[in-house]
Amino acid sequence: MATTSATTFSIGSTVSFGSRGNPLPQSKPFVARFTSPNSLASFSGLKAATYVNCESESSFFGKESSGALRGSFVPKAQKANQKSQNGLQPVASYKVAILGAAGGIGQPLALLIKMSPLVSALNLYDIANVKGVAADLSHCNTPSQVQDFTGASELGNCLKGVNVVVIPAGVPRKPGMTRDDLFNINANIVKTLVEAVADNCPDAFIHIISNPVNSTVPIAAEVLKQKGVYDPKKLFGVTTLDVVRANTFVAQKKNLKLIDVDVPVVGGHAGITILPLLSKTKPSVNFTNEEVEQLTVRIQNAGTEVVEAKAGAGSATLSMAYAAARFVESSLRALDGDGDVYECSFVQSDLTDLPFFASRIKLGRKGIEALIPSDLSGLSEYEEKALEALKPELKASIEKGIAFVQKQPVTA
Repeated sequence: MATTSATTFSIGSTVSFGSRGNPLPQSKPFVARFTSPNSLASFSGLKAATYVNCESESSFFGKESSGALRGSFVPKAQKANQKSQNGLQPVASYKVAILGAAGGIGQPLALLIKMSPLVSALNLYDIANVKGVAADLSHCNTPSQVQDFTGASELGNCLKGVNVVVIPAGVPRKPGMTRDDLFNINANIVKTLVEAVADNCPDAFIHIISNPVNSTVPIAAEVLKQKGVYDPKKLFGVTTLDVVRANTFVAQKKNLKLIDVDVPVVGGHAGITILPLLSKTKPSVNFTNEEVEQLTVRIQNAGTEVVEAKAGAGSATLSMAYAAARFVESSLRALDGDGDVYECSFVQSDLTDLPFFASRIKLGRKGIEALIPSDLSGLSEYEEKALEALKPELKASIEKGIAFVQKQPVTA
């Protein structure tokens, strides 16, 4: 895009800076404007104007609180404005690798990450057909440089110096197939890829999408432990899709403005292990017992809803890519120093008697800064019972993942 003497950098429905599941009280929206005699770096075809506009009500990936904006974006905008006056441009500075980039999730995910202003390099890896994906994406006029890597011999180079690794690789679900049915195939894929991550970028944030997440995250943890590089603060099971679905379904059911809705989802990422905490919905809303049961079941079975609707032609790829991109953007913002980044994720946890558990977390430069235990206090009777009911199944899935690695020692 050609720039003029001043540009608009608008945080709204066009540009994403992620969602914050912020447990703090929400403030009223505000607008921050900064005049700039010079141009800011532009991306995604943003149109020229005479100010920088930041509105707290809207964001490409989710809602922003005005407190978060005042605390994080405004100083950055002022700093960017100062740089532009000195003739400098804001610079994207993070390197992201997608392992499984030619697949149904990988392709739309790569497109969404290519749109991020924080990414300087986007490395795409797959066992085949990734060269064309990279060529296609490279034509998008956004800051990141795209490179393709094909096959095991190029995997190491793909991962060198990477800050965030996203792993959607594996086979998708088909009609009648449970996430557990995917285990034998996807477990070995994740094991092999995480071994390469341990060898080439052990300090990177690792985002596991490959199902069954309840088992593949423990697999990744065991691999990293055997490699001697395990940092539980940097390993994440991406359960953001459960939150995205919960927010969407609740907003539709209660006729709420979607941008305002935030439903924490805890437990795991399969069937009854997915537990939306509807009693913790923000803004506060009342549900009948029937509505709670209907919404909970729909959120738990939403993946099957898509699989059946596609009638053998695939699983939830687009919504998964959207949710994963939101989590990647949140991670990048945290790495960039944003002090107000919250998401739900399946991580090593001590909030329950299970070694891994999905809950809201606070993200920072070094990964997980804190687990948020308050979501698990004051649950409804329905939620308390559901929480106890999911534990045996989630425990079995975790143990299955751990046992898989212990039976197949990691390659030195």
